[in-house]
Amino acid sequence: MTSTESMLQMGQAAREAAVAVGHATTPVKNQALRATGDAILAHRAQLLAANEKDLEAGRSAQLSDPLLERLSFTDAGFDGMVEGLYQVAALNDPVGEISHLSCRPNGLQIGKMRVPLGVIGIIYESRPNVTIDAASLCLKSGNATILRGGSEAIHSNLALADCITEGLSRAGLPPASVQVIRDTDRDLVGQLIKMDDYVDVIIPRGGKALIERIAAEATLPVIKHLAGVCHVYIDADANQDMAYKIALNAKTQRYAVCNAMETLLVDRLVAEQILPGLATGLIEQGVELRGCEQSLELLSSHCQIASAQEQDWYTEYLAPILSIRVVSGLEQAIAHINHYGSQHTDTIVTENYTRGRQFLREVDSSSVMINTSPRLADGFEYGLGAEIGISTDKLHARGPVGLEGLTSQKFVVFGDGQIRQ
Repeated sequence: MTSTESMLQMGQAAREAAVAVGHATTPVKNQALRATGDAILAHRAQLLAANEKDLEAGRSAQLSDPLLERLSFTDAGFDGMVEGLYQVAALNDPVGEISHLSCRPNGLQIGKMRVPLGVIGIIYESRPNVTIDAASLCLKSGNATILRGGSEAIHSNLALADCITEGLSRAGLPPASVQVIRDTDRDLVGQLIKMDDYVDVIIPRGGKALIERIAAEATLPVIKHLAGVCHVYIDADANQDMAYKIALNAKTQRYAVCNAMETLLVDRLVAEQILPGLATGLIEQGVELRGCEQSLELLSSHCQIASAQEQDWYTEYLAPILSIRVVSGLEQAIAHINHYGSQHTDTIVTENYTRGRQFLREVDSSSVMINTSPRLADGFEYGLGAEIGISTDKLHARGPVGLEGLTSQKFVVFGDGQIRQ
């Protein structure tokens, strides 16, 4: 069988399985999730052995230490995967939920019901735990899924796939409800993202190059974000102690994440009071600073700061580097964010209710915040329980994509004999 034939067979099986999992009751789906967790615990030795094969191959290929760390199964990682399955099982099931029910003058009751998307293709890199995260969220939301992990984690992913299959079997669900592509051929990604007859949506998780490729080549809808150029704006009416705490957390809590601050904007009316101390705190944490002309004037005698170039305002560093710009007020801050940002997550620090509300209305991002760190833009922190990723698109889901984001809605109409006159 050719690779093309194999992919088509997977697509057909997924489409058939989507009917079964879409109709499955909440207790059945939860049973599959918990049984998968039990299988992971029972097959710990086999999973560790499979993971060691990936690590040996990674060392031979001279993968970086951070990448090897992401590949590695740890005790905490095992516990996290199992706990994650149990947590998703405990979440409310969105499928079948009816909302926005209203009564028309003719007596019709019209509402919207949540339904699964169908078959979801998920393409990701490095971390094998994504196999479990993706499978659990798709299953709970009533979708079948085809998973394509990175070649560097193939043995780990396939071992986890066997645990998922065992969990599905115990719950009486088709094995094709969750399928992991077993071939590392990169051409299969190109086939998956064009299987319009069998796959309803593609979700890429990984580096910018992967997501750009998927967005450019897919003939299917794609839920994605390309970059996280996130901002914190310190307003003239900010609580300065709060602003210091938020900005430091936004940049230094973790660097290589999509919701870390990449540009700090400060109102010129408070820049002289807050920037020197904040810059010192950032530098003490090892952050390299790049500033606008006014920032350089304020800070060059206090600390080391380079001149920011035009490209810096567009850049997602994912590193201990921060751009700083002093702005003339709220309007210029909003204009900067909407021009240079990536529509991911942006925060204003202010005690001024009117300016805070204006920031919420006019900043065009998937998450817009007042007086909190953009690092909290996360499905778990938002109470979604878990997320499959963050979307900066405006259709169909925006922001952290949890169970609800993996469903659609259809109109449902209740009548008692009405006809069109």
